[in-house]
Order: sequence, then structure tokens, then C-alpha cells
Amino acid sequence: MSVPQKLTEVLIDERAWTAESINDPASWRCTLSEACLAELDAFVRELKGNLRSITEVRIEDTQLPACRETLQPVSQAIHLGRGFSVVDRVLLERYSVEEAQTIYWLVGQVLGLPFEQDVRGALLYDVRDTGQDVSRGARFSVTNAESSFHTDGAFNPHTPDIVGLLCLQTAKSGGRNQLISAVTLHNELLQHHPDVLEMLYRSFYFDRRGQFREGEQPVSETPIFRWDGQEVVFKYMYYYIHVGHEAMHRPLMPEQEKALEALESLIRREDLQVEFSLQPGQMLFTNNRWILHNRTAFEDYAELEKRRHYVRLWLSRRN
Repeated sequence: MSVPQKLTEVLIDERAWTAESINDPASWRCTLSEACLAELDAFVRELKGNLRSITEVRIEDTQLPACRETLQPVSQAIHLGRGFSVVDRVLLERYSVEEAQTIYWLVGQVLGLPFEQDVRGALLYDVRDTGQDVSRGARFSVTNAESSFHTDGAFNPHTPDIVGLLCLQTAKSGGRNQLISAVTLHNELLQHHPDVLEMLYRSFYFDRRGQFREGEQPVSETPIFRWDGQEVVFKYMYYYIHVGHEAMHRPLMPEQEKALEALESLIRREDLQVEFSLQPGQMLFTNNRWILHNRTAFEDYAELEKRRHYVRLWLSRRN
């Protein structure tokens, strides 16, 4: 059995950001160029009336050249920079909800390859409150509860490299987006809590929220931190870890509890977080390998047509 690699030095580059070091939200944004918007519009118009399913649409490497040029800084930021970018925007006043999601789907394909989000093979996933309860096995994405900081798909053996969110409707109040860099967390732990970091490189059980097929375990076993030789890889969801250990009848050991609490203490530090609200039509893309995200709890409108509605997209990165 090979010994897992560990990062033993502090990383000092754009990935290790704090709230102060990236305090200009304008620098996070990429505005789609007029040429890119024209390409997307032409693509959608050509599909009009001939589209059975948005996710059937695939683009070739030679298509949407203006969008590829416009989105190159987004890809650079996601993989080699701060790890996230806000793309501004799908023109919801011009397009139907289906057309807006088609544009989002096209933008996503410029950045990566679609990745299945559940055992049914969903490629576009509605993030909205359906009245379900996390304590009864629901995923946080279908509730109005605060999700807590996490990486998407952390409970699965294979996880997406990029997470996309398209905002269609905002909540009446709350539901703000928050991000933290796991590279910064790793630096802090390495400098101040190396014993804790050692424990976080060991495996924990994650409850899989029913997202497993026949013959598979209802939990996965994986370390929280991993170093692949080039970047920190982080998998995390505090609640799913606790439920996973309960499901396996393997209570967390005191040293595991200590490590998780030290990590949570860092995550709660506001000086390490950025917080913002997406506006309708904006898209957020994050590096799911080392960016944690959270959505704060929210209150929704009584009217169904006004309720908070995001659409999630998972992507594998292109070589």
C-alpha cells in the first residue's frame, strides 16, 4: 500500500486568500462580451423548438470561440488563482427559464465536462426548498437550512472538479453565498496545529445521503485533506461525517473530534470568508477540489413563482 502524500510547507500564492486579500468583488467578476452573448443567442435561437432536453446539447471545441476567449480568465482563476469566479450574466429579461438554462449549460461546457450529480444521472440540478428535512436523509440543497461549509459530492468516491450555480430567483431574505479557501485552512493548520492536520489526512466516514447503487456501501471512507503533488484536495461536510460514523457504528474518536473542532473553528473565522449574494442571471463557478462553499439559511416568499431557485452544474475539468 502506497503512503499518501502530504503537503509539508506553507503555500503562498493566489490560492491562499483571506477576506482582506481579495476584498474587491469587482475583481471576481467576468462580464460576457458582446461577441460571446451574440454567439450564445444564435445558438439558442437555432435550437428553438428542436430541443428535447437541454442536457442533450453538446458543443465542439471549435464552437463559441468568442465565449472561449471571454471565459479564459474564469478558467484561469478557478484552477490557478483564487478558485472561483462570478460570470455576469444570462439576460433573464430576454430569455425563458429553459433558454437561460441552455445558455448556462453552454457556458459550463466551455469550462469543463458535465458530471452526473446523483444516482439517476441528473446533469442539471434544481437547488430550491422542497420542504424536506436533512435529519430524515435529505440533501441540504433541497431545504432552506444553512448547508454549512462543504465541498460538493464529498460523500462520493468521485467528485466534480468544478461546481456551477445559476441564480434564477433570490430568496425573500438570507441565502447568501460564502466561500473559504482550503489552501488557507491547510496553511493555518500546518503552522499552528500540525497534530490536527495529521489526523485530517486520515480517513473519515461520510454518509452518502442515499446516493449509492446496489452493492455499494451507504458510506464512503476518505481523508479530508489530500495532496496530489500539485494541489490540495479537500473533501468535507461536517454533518455527513457525523452521520457516516453513526451509520458504521464507529463513533468518532476523541482525536478525530478534536481535529474536526479545530477545523470548524477556522471555518467560522469571518476574516477567512467572503460573502455575497448572486443576482438573477449571474453564474458562480468554484473549484470544488479546494474551495468550500456555504449557503446561509433563508426565508422564502409565499408565492411559488417568487421562491429562491438556483440551478447547479457539476463539471470535470478539461486536461
